Amino acid sequence: MMYPFIQLDDGTEIVHSEMLRDGKVKVYIEKPVEGGFKSAICYLPDYKWDEIADFTTNDIEKYHEVIESTAHLIIRFANEGGFNNASNF
Repeated sequence: MMYPFIQLDDGTEIVHSEMLRDGKVKVYIEKPVEGGFKSAICYLPDYKWDEIADFTTNDIEKYHEVIESTAHLIIRFANEGGFNNASNF
């Protein structure tokens, strides 16, 4: 299952999986462009990038910074069933 995490000002959406059996979290980045999408996957906690489609190195560096600065939240939400479950007060 994938959970919404954040939408950036440029329309890029970042979603994440639940905690996987191997202790990793799949973070999926997708940006709409004319005729389709740019996309990439980053696995936490080791920040391994995979399946990068049409993003530049500079794009990935920018998204890496976003993910790195929020990884603690993403991992927490992955353990707790997404933002909505983690934010029930």
